[in-house]
Amino acid sequence: MHRSKTALSLLQKVDRLRTTTGTTTLVSRMHTVYVQHPSQTRLAWTLYTDRSGTSLNRREFSTTDTARVEEPTENEKKLSQEVEDLRKEAAELTEKVKSLDDKYKRALAESENIRRRLTKQIDDAKLFGIQGFCKDLLDVADILGHATEAVPKEEVSEKNPHLKNLFEGLSMTRQQLNSVFKRHGLEAVNPLNEKFNPNLHEALFQQEVANVEPNTVVVVSKIGYKLHDRCIRPALVGVAKG
Repeated sequence: MHRSKTALSLLQKVDRLRTTTGTTTLVSRMHTVYVQHPSQTRLAWTLYTDRSGTSLNRREFSTTDTARVEEPTENEKKLSQEVEDLRKEAAELTEKVKSLDDKYKRALAESENIRRRLTKQIDDAKLFGIQGFCKDLLDVADILGHATEAVPKEEVSEKNPHLKNLFEGLSMTRQQLNSVFKRHGLEAVNPLNEKFNPNLHEALFQQEVANVEPNTVVVVSKIGYKLHDRCIRPALVGVAKG
Protein backbone atom coordinates (compact mmCIF):
# COMPACT_ATOMS: atom_id res chain seq x y z
CA MET A 1 0.00 0.00 0.00
CA HIS A 2 2.88 2.34 0.82
CA ARG A 3 4.49 1.62 -2.56
CA SER A 4 1.21 2.52 -4.40
CA LYS A 5 1.10 5.90 -2.68
CA THR A 6 4.68 6.53 -3.67
CA ALA A 7 3.87 5.79 -7.31
CA LEU A 8 0.88 8.15 -7.29
CA SER A 9 2.99 10.86 -5.70
CA LEU A 10 5.59 10.50 -8.43
CA LEU A 11 2.90 10.74 -11.14
CA GLN A 12 1.52 13.92 -9.59
CA LYS A 13 4.98 15.47 -9.50
CA VAL A 14 5.52 14.62 -13.15
CA ASP A 15 2.18 16.26 -14.09
CA ARG A 16 3.09 19.42 -12.21
CA LEU A 17 6.45 19.59 -13.95
CA ARG A 18 4.78 19.05 -17.34
CA THR A 19 2.39 21.99 -16.81
CA THR A 20 5.06 24.40 -15.55
CA THR A 21 7.81 23.80 -18.13
CA GLY A 22 7.97 25.00 -21.64
CA THR A 23 8.62 23.13 -24.85
CA THR A 24 12.27 22.16 -25.44
CA THR A 25 13.87 20.45 -28.35
CA LEU A 26 16.90 18.70 -26.85
CA VAL A 27 16.89 15.78 -24.40
CA SER A 28 19.91 15.30 -22.17
CA ARG A 29 19.15 12.31 -19.97
CA MET A 30 16.42 9.88 -19.02
CA HIS A 31 15.40 8.57 -15.59
CA THR A 32 13.41 5.37 -15.15
CA VAL A 33 11.80 4.50 -11.82
CA TYR A 34 10.47 1.02 -11.06
CA VAL A 35 7.93 0.35 -8.36
CA GLN A 36 6.98 -3.16 -7.32
CA HIS A 37 3.25 -3.35 -6.84
CA PRO A 38 1.96 -5.72 -4.11
CA SER A 39 -0.03 -7.63 -6.74
CA GLN A 40 3.26 -8.67 -8.45
CA THR A 41 2.84 -5.90 -11.13
CA ARG A 42 5.86 -3.80 -12.04
CA LEU A 43 5.25 -0.13 -12.81
CA ALA A 44 7.79 1.91 -14.78
CA TRP A 45 7.93 5.71 -15.19
CA THR A 46 10.29 7.26 -17.71
CA LEU A 47 11.15 10.87 -17.10
CA TYR A 48 12.89 12.87 -19.86
CA THR A 49 14.80 16.02 -18.97
CA ASP A 50 16.67 18.57 -21.04
CA ARG A 51 20.23 19.75 -20.56
CA SER A 52 19.19 22.24 -17.90
CA GLY A 53 17.59 19.48 -15.84
CA THR A 54 14.02 20.49 -16.63
CA SER A 55 11.59 17.63 -17.08
CA LEU A 56 9.86 17.29 -20.43
CA ASN A 57 6.16 16.89 -20.90
CA ARG A 58 6.35 13.20 -21.89
CA ARG A 59 5.46 10.35 -19.59
CA GLU A 60 5.36 6.59 -20.21
CA PHE A 61 3.62 3.98 -18.11
CA SER A 62 4.04 0.23 -18.48
CA THR A 63 3.20 -2.88 -16.45
CA THR A 64 4.74 -6.34 -16.60
CA ASP A 65 3.27 -9.44 -14.94
CA THR A 66 5.72 -11.72 -13.17
CA ALA A 67 5.36 -15.31 -12.07
CA ARG A 68 3.95 -15.74 -8.64
CA VAL A 69 6.17 -17.78 -6.30
CA GLU A 70 4.27 -19.79 -3.77
CA GLU A 71 5.54 -21.85 -0.87
CA PRO A 72 4.83 -25.64 -1.16
CA THR A 73 1.90 -26.84 0.88
CA GLU A 74 2.02 -29.57 3.49
CA ASN A 75 0.46 -32.08 1.06
CA GLU A 76 3.08 -31.29 -1.58
CA LYS A 77 5.88 -31.73 0.97
CA LYS A 78 4.34 -35.01 2.06
CA LEU A 79 4.05 -36.22 -1.55
CA SER A 80 7.66 -35.22 -2.27
CA GLN A 81 8.84 -37.17 0.75
CA GLU A 82 6.81 -40.22 -0.30
CA VAL A 83 8.29 -40.03 -3.83
CA GLU A 84 11.80 -39.85 -2.39
CA ASP A 85 11.10 -42.83 -0.11
CA LEU A 86 9.74 -44.81 -3.07
CA ARG A 87 12.86 -44.04 -5.10
CA LYS A 88 15.10 -45.25 -2.29
CA GLU A 89 12.99 -48.39 -1.89
CA ALA A 90 13.12 -49.03 -5.66
CA ALA A 91 16.93 -48.69 -5.63
CA GLU A 92 17.19 -51.12 -2.69
CA LEU A 93 14.88 -53.60 -4.41
CA THR A 94 16.92 -53.33 -7.62
CA GLU A 95 20.12 -54.17 -5.74
CA LYS A 96 18.35 -57.04 -3.99
CA VAL A 97 17.12 -58.41 -7.31
CA LYS A 98 20.66 -58.27 -8.72
CA SER A 99 22.02 -60.10 -5.67
CA LEU A 100 19.33 -62.77 -5.83
CA ASP A 101 19.84 -63.20 -9.57
CA ASP A 102 23.58 -63.71 -9.03
CA LYS A 103 22.92 -66.26 -6.27
CA TYR A 104 20.39 -68.02 -8.49
CA LYS A 105 22.88 -68.32 -11.36
CA ARG A 106 25.58 -69.59 -8.99
CA ALA A 107 23.15 -72.17 -7.58
CA LEU A 108 22.27 -73.32 -11.09
CA ALA A 109 25.95 -73.69 -12.00
CA GLU A 110 26.66 -75.59 -8.78
CA SER A 111 23.70 -77.91 -9.31
CA GLU A 112 24.85 -78.56 -12.87
CA ASN A 113 28.35 -79.43 -11.64
CA ILE A 114 26.88 -81.76 -9.02
CA ARG A 115 24.69 -83.39 -11.66
CA ARG A 116 27.70 -83.99 -13.90
CA ARG A 117 29.76 -85.43 -11.07
CA LEU A 118 26.94 -87.73 -10.01
CA THR A 119 26.39 -88.83 -13.60
CA LYS A 120 30.08 -89.65 -13.94
CA GLN A 121 30.08 -91.50 -10.64
CA ILE A 122 27.06 -93.53 -11.74
CA ASP A 123 28.70 -94.37 -15.05
CA ASP A 124 31.92 -95.33 -13.29
CA ALA A 125 29.97 -97.48 -10.86
CA LYS A 126 28.38 -99.30 -13.78
CA LEU A 127 31.74 -99.84 -15.44
CA PHE A 128 33.90 -100.58 -12.44
CA GLY A 129 31.37 -102.04 -10.03
CA ILE A 130 32.68 -105.52 -10.88
CA GLN A 131 36.30 -104.54 -10.24
CA GLY A 132 36.50 -106.44 -6.94
CA PHE A 133 34.91 -109.52 -8.45
CA CYS A 134 37.30 -109.39 -11.41
CA LYS A 135 40.32 -109.22 -9.12
CA ASP A 136 39.18 -112.39 -7.38
CA LEU A 137 38.80 -114.18 -10.71
CA LEU A 138 42.29 -113.20 -11.82
CA ASP A 139 43.79 -115.77 -9.48
CA VAL A 140 41.64 -118.44 -11.13
CA ALA A 141 42.85 -117.33 -14.55
CA ASP A 142 46.46 -117.49 -13.34
CA ILE A 143 46.02 -121.03 -12.07
CA LEU A 144 44.45 -122.16 -15.33
CA GLY A 145 47.27 -120.56 -17.26
CA HIS A 146 49.96 -122.24 -15.19
CA ALA A 147 48.15 -125.60 -15.49
CA THR A 148 47.90 -125.53 -19.28
CA GLU A 149 51.49 -124.30 -19.70
CA ALA A 150 52.83 -127.01 -17.38
CA VAL A 151 51.54 -129.86 -19.55
CA PRO A 152 54.26 -131.15 -21.91
CA LYS A 153 53.05 -130.61 -25.46
CA GLU A 154 54.75 -133.76 -26.73
CA GLU A 155 52.77 -135.86 -24.28
CA VAL A 156 49.48 -134.58 -25.58
CA SER A 157 48.66 -137.21 -28.16
CA GLU A 158 46.43 -140.14 -28.86
CA LYS A 159 48.76 -142.32 -26.81
CA ASN A 160 47.67 -140.45 -23.68
CA PRO A 161 43.94 -139.84 -24.24
CA HIS A 162 43.30 -138.93 -20.59
CA LEU A 163 46.04 -136.25 -20.58
CA LYS A 164 44.87 -135.02 -23.93
CA ASN A 165 41.27 -134.66 -22.79
CA LEU A 166 42.39 -132.91 -19.60
CA PHE A 167 44.57 -130.50 -21.51
CA GLU A 168 41.82 -129.70 -23.97
CA GLY A 169 39.35 -129.12 -21.13
CA LEU A 170 41.71 -126.75 -19.33
CA SER A 171 42.42 -124.89 -22.56
CA MET A 172 38.73 -124.49 -23.34
CA THR A 173 38.01 -123.30 -19.79
CA ARG A 174 40.81 -120.77 -20.01
CA GLN A 175 39.59 -119.59 -23.42
CA GLN A 176 36.02 -119.25 -22.16
CA LEU A 177 37.15 -117.32 -19.09
CA ASN A 178 39.15 -114.92 -21.24
CA SER A 179 36.09 -114.45 -23.45
CA VAL A 180 33.99 -113.53 -20.41
CA PHE A 181 36.70 -111.11 -19.27
CA LYS A 182 36.77 -109.42 -22.65
CA ARG A 183 32.99 -109.13 -22.79
CA HIS A 184 33.00 -107.18 -19.51
CA GLY A 185 35.95 -104.96 -20.45
CA LEU A 186 38.70 -106.89 -18.66
CA GLU A 187 41.83 -107.30 -20.80
CA ALA A 188 45.17 -108.99 -20.14
CA VAL A 189 48.36 -106.91 -20.25
CA ASN A 190 51.35 -108.88 -21.53
CA PRO A 191 53.98 -106.21 -22.31
CA LEU A 192 56.81 -108.41 -23.54
CA ASN A 193 59.24 -106.43 -25.78
CA GLU A 194 57.29 -103.21 -25.11
CA LYS A 195 58.46 -99.98 -23.49
CA PHE A 196 58.11 -99.90 -19.74
CA ASN A 197 54.94 -98.04 -18.65
CA PRO A 198 54.77 -97.24 -14.92
CA ASN A 199 50.97 -96.91 -15.13
CA LEU A 200 50.58 -100.53 -16.27
CA HIS A 201 53.81 -102.25 -15.30
CA GLU A 202 55.72 -102.91 -12.12
CA ALA A 203 59.46 -103.49 -12.52
CA LEU A 204 60.89 -106.29 -10.39
CA PHE A 205 64.47 -106.20 -11.65
CA GLN A 206 66.81 -104.98 -14.37
CA GLN A 207 69.22 -107.02 -16.40
CA GLU A 208 71.78 -106.56 -19.13
CA VAL A 209 70.43 -107.64 -22.52
CA ALA A 210 72.37 -107.20 -25.73
CA ASN A 211 70.82 -105.41 -28.71
CA VAL A 212 67.83 -104.23 -26.63
CA GLU A 213 66.96 -100.63 -25.92
CA PRO A 214 66.96 -99.54 -22.27
CA ASN A 215 63.66 -99.69 -20.35
CA THR A 216 62.32 -102.41 -22.63
CA VAL A 217 60.37 -105.22 -20.99
CA VAL A 218 62.33 -108.44 -21.48
CA VAL A 219 60.69 -110.70 -18.89
CA VAL A 220 57.03 -110.99 -17.81
CA SER A 221 56.79 -112.77 -14.48
CA LYS A 222 53.05 -112.20 -14.12
CA ILE A 223 50.67 -110.72 -16.65
CA GLY A 224 48.59 -107.73 -15.67
CA TYR A 225 44.96 -106.77 -16.27
CA LYS A 226 43.07 -103.54 -16.94
CA LEU A 227 39.33 -102.90 -16.72
CA HIS A 228 38.06 -100.32 -19.23
CA ASP A 229 41.51 -98.72 -19.47
CA ARG A 230 41.87 -98.70 -15.67
CA CYS A 231 44.70 -100.82 -14.37
CA ILE A 232 43.47 -103.20 -11.68
CA ARG A 233 46.67 -105.25 -11.55
CA PRO A 234 50.02 -104.17 -12.97
CA ALA A 235 52.15 -106.65 -14.88
CA LEU A 236 55.25 -107.83 -12.99
CA VAL A 237 58.15 -107.43 -15.38
CA GLY A 238 61.92 -107.27 -15.78
CA VAL A 239 63.40 -104.50 -17.91
CA ALA A 240 66.62 -104.04 -19.81
CA LYS A 241 69.24 -101.99 -18.04
CA GLY A 242 70.28 -98.75 -19.67
